[in-house]
Amino acid sequence: MSDLKREYKSFMEDIEKNIENPKDLEYIKDRAADLFTNILQQLDEIINFKEEKVESIVKRQDELEEKFNKVQGIVNNIENDIYVEDGFDFEIICPYCENEFVIDEDDNRTEVQCPECKNIIELDWSDGLENDECGGHCSHCHGCADEDEEEEEDDDM
Repeated sequence: MSDLKREYKSFMEDIEKNIENPKDLEYIKDRAADLFTNILQQLDEIINFKEEKVESIVKRQDELEEKFNKVQGIVNNIENDIYVEDGFDFEIICPYCENEFVIDEDDNRTEVQCPECKNIIELDWSDGLENDECGGHCSHCHGCADEDEEEEEDDDM
């Protein structure tokens, strides 16, 4: 901006030296001042418009980074499911916010905090069973009691 002001000042000094008629000089000075003011106003509008655009781009970038981080977390969990063979993972669905997440199975652990809503979820590894008895609640079987009966029938034959 200082270059523009310096150029304006030089322009005014030049017309004062070269225009002898005071009425013409005043007219040109007024017109030059109006022109200069209009140019500055338009520059301000352009700068404001560009600042708003930059702000909206920054906001959008922040939103995309947040989405990317969520996706990255999911990908990391998938990688862990595929490549990690140490122990077993346990999938949990938060009863408060329905967020799905995975933890390592640890029989000594009695609670876990949901990474999304931060509520504490109590863990019951026994599924209500005592003495490691099968209650037949597995999705892949109909209870160990049925298996025991089948083994006895096979022994009889």
